[in-house]
Amino acid sequence: MSTMPSDRSPDSTLAFLREGYRFVGARCDRFGTDIVQARLLLEPTICLRGREAAELFYDEERFVRRGAMPMRAQRTLTGVGGVQGLDGPAHRARKAMFMSMMTPAAVRRLGDLFHDEWQARISAWAGHGPVVLYDEVGRMLTRAVWAWAGVPLAEADVRRRTAEMHAMIEGPAVLGPTHWRGLLARRRAERWAGELIEAVRAGAVPAPEGSALRIVAGHRDERGRPLPRRIAAVDLLNVLRPTVAVDRYVVFAALALHDHPHWHDRVRGDDAATEQFVQEVRRYYPFFPIAAARVRRSFEWQGYAFPQGRRVLLDLYGTNHHPALWPEPERFRPERFAGWRDDPFGFVPQGGGDHDAGHRCAGEWITIELMKRAVTNLTGAMSYRVPPQDLALDLGRMPTLPPSGLVVDGVRRTA
Repeated sequence: MSTMPSDRSPDSTLAFLREGYRFVGARCDRFGTDIVQARLLLEPTICLRGREAAELFYDEERFVRRGAMPMRAQRTLTGVGGVQGLDGPAHRARKAMFMSMMTPAAVRRLGDLFHDEWQARISAWAGHGPVVLYDEVGRMLTRAVWAWAGVPLAEADVRRRTAEMHAMIEGPAVLGPTHWRGLLARRRAERWAGELIEAVRAGAVPAPEGSALRIVAGHRDERGRPLPRRIAAVDLLNVLRPTVAVDRYVVFAALALHDHPHWHDRVRGDDAATEQFVQEVRRYYPFFPIAAARVRRSFEWQGYAFPQGRRVLLDLYGTNHHPALWPEPERFRPERFAGWRDDPFGFVPQGGGDHDAGHRCAGEWITIELMKRAVTNLTGAMSYRVPPQDLALDLGRMPTLPPSGLVVDGVRRTA
């Protein structure tokens, strides 16, 4: 049995928070391997990257999700008891609930709602001066996904709900006030969503047929029982929050158009080029950094021991930038996706494996659709300038964004 390369630090949690997306890759590069062990939150943790590692990681015979994600992430990002931490029949039943929402027609409808929101905002931007794209897109996505999900939303509440979603997204991998805001936002949002679920079940609030609100409120688990109010609230938020989080990908798409202006004309009116561009944005830019699991039963892989119960992290960013998978991984090259066929283990911006039975993000098609709609509007419906600003991405911040949120001005409608 080989000795696994290990970070020598007694505990690497602060280094992980400081180095962010590059933490696992830096240590793998140091040892010339795709597997390394470190202590995180005082617990021995195996860190993996690459295609073979991803194929291993999504083997449900070897790994479970229960108890894998740190509580600080559950209490801010995903919610305690959400689908991300389930296994076996319980996971399959809950995942089927989410997948039932992801029909092609439903995905297109959400795309249409987002497109309509964008079109409605162009005129306001044209007379407004500088606009922070991140702020605007977040609110557009909130309006769109609330309407799509059948969730009532007053215009006066849009900023508050968007801010709650952002706080939950930003809370897991930081210390201090930002984490506390995430905790508070999670409590408030779960209380609001729980009250809404109860009102729908009591018939006091209508939920449109086929809407996410109706599906979650009426879902029964693998034993035929309705979801407890709090769990139903968590999973309703697991529809709303990840959709709002696509605002980061939209900002990255706008940043890519700014940094690679020749793609502005290449994608306009060309669906194939737009698809390639969007996929390369998802590969190149940092989104969710890692996925977590625990070893179901002890086993050996590539000469290394995986003890039962050991926490294992898959480096999503590092896998999407692995030079063995992606030639010139630090170059933005959308043409690499020409003729692309999905590789569920080599391309993992939102997790890998199987959508239906596994832990790959159910909303991946929604992400792609919303990004394509954004690129279409950025290149075909409006013209704008990107004034001087700080657009650098700090890979030590998880999740990261340009500090400015990407400011645009001089907006004009072109179509």
